[in-house]
Amino acid sequence: MPPELLLANHLKTLRLPTFLREHDKLTRICAAQGVDHVRYLARLTELELIDRERRMVERRIKSAKFPAVKSLDSFDFKAIPSLNKMMVLDLARCDWIERRLDVDMYGLSGHFL
Repeated sequence: MPPELLLANHLKTLRLPTFLREHDKLTRICAAQGVDHVRYLARLTELELIDRERRMVERRIKSAKFPAVKSLDSFDFKAIPSLNKMMVLDLARCDWIERRLDVDMYGLSGHFL
């Protein structure tokens, strides 16, 4: 069996679809940039992890059966002028979790005070 087919078969068996889809392109890019094999594999595994995370989120959203998918990108901050957009976006980054800080929110439902 040619090595390309063997590799494709192994990647399918191991359930590494991003490896399968991206390895040729990334091989050419890394070869042109003189990237060593460890960095090549690190890039390829990073692509796989990012894609898995994306698919996991998509599956969870689908299984939740939300009536509509919403995000902060589509939120109309002008509808609630008292809402501090920068604060909301900062909180959404979740840096406060890693820093082990508390976040207290209070006020009327749907409003920040």
